[in-house]
Amino acid sequence: MRSPITSTPRQALRRPHVLGSLAILAITPFALTACGGGAATGDPDTLTILDYYNNEPDKTLVGDALDRCAEEIGVTIKREHVPGKDLIQKVLQQSSSKTLPDVLMLDNPDVQEIAATGGLSPLSDYDVDTSGFAQGILDAASYEGEVYGLAPTVNTLGLFYNEELLAAKGVTPPTTWDELKTAAAALTEGDTYGLAFSSIATYEGSWQFLPFMWTNGGDETDLTSPEVAEALQLQVDLVDAGSASTSVINWSQADVKDQFMAGKAAMMINGPWQIPALNEDPDLKYASVQVPVNTVGQTPIAPLGGEVWTVPVTGDDAKQAKAAEFVECISSDENQLALAEARFTVPTKTALAEEYVAKVPEMAAFTEQVANARSRTGELGEEWPEAATQIYTAIQLALTGQATPAEAFDQAAAG
Repeated sequence: MRSPITSTPRQALRRPHVLGSLAILAITPFALTACGGGAATGDPDTLTILDYYNNEPDKTLVGDALDRCAEEIGVTIKREHVPGKDLIQKVLQQSSSKTLPDVLMLDNPDVQEIAATGGLSPLSDYDVDTSGFAQGILDAASYEGEVYGLAPTVNTLGLFYNEELLAAKGVTPPTTWDELKTAAAALTEGDTYGLAFSSIATYEGSWQFLPFMWTNGGDETDLTSPEVAEALQLQVDLVDAGSASTSVINWSQADVKDQFMAGKAAMMINGPWQIPALNEDPDLKYASVQVPVNTVGQTPIAPLGGEVWTVPVTGDDAKQAKAAEFVECISSDENQLALAEARFTVPTKTALAEEYVAKVPEMAAFTEQVANARSRTGELGEEWPEAATQIYTAIQLALTGQATPAEAFDQAAAG
């Protein structure tokens, strides 16, 4: 989630207002197919592209990578971008008017829903090489055993800490939940809390909860398990102890970043898309580690945020093949490293990790985290948004004292 990167979670978030439309389309599996005409016709060496990188610097940074691929495979591109919140509605409108683009960028949690409508071409139709990519991102881009897109880079969550505040208190970066609670308590002083995180009643709050739930063995297929309740108890304990503000229920990840930069939080759960903003303050000395685990020996597991480039079904086989070539190019080693370095994201080919960290050492923890990161839709597919809603609803119930962590998920499921 910048959600993940240009928002966070614009990438990390799903948009509930479009689920009804998608559900209708899902009833007719081929509602998005056979879209000949529109964007598919015309010059075979011109590809139309739709993405949501409408803000700088991502608009230009991604555009540079697209231009490199256009030159490499010998095509002209016509690019359109819309705000992230409007992308899916735009795709639905284009499908009905048979003007789907040749190359479509999707937030990774959206891929399975669009693939389920029959609107995307599986990359196996074009012999696109998907080897070497982190399994989590392939899972995010897959539907019924087929890979429908590639992501050049991804993002995830980690624990940022203010080096000077920790040093002043003699606190080392925590690696376990007990250490996290102890450190947060020691770092809480005056108007500075030990830890800030987002527990807002949106998919952003669910996204930030996942590292604790997954690492502890909890699973979205059973949100009433003791492992899930234990993860929620951690947040309750931090707030009840005064080590985290009660305002976490209202904070977005951008708000969390602002608290950290203002010195009102010594540590924060957040993603690497915040690094450019953090670097704007030359007096802020910070570093990051992976999200702490409950007990020593557990593997930190965090969610994957980021965008997947896909090939819509437009009815023009030649252009679809060219679009697949373009999608493969955008995830080449060269483009992965260039985009990751420029945008503080992580390459999706695991073999590039060492080279990348050597170039961008401040991304070491996030690169380690991505190696074991998971897709939000990996278990439930199209049903993930329902689980995400139950998660953030339960968090709100528990943090406001309306239910215990063990009761909260049952109440959330009951509506």
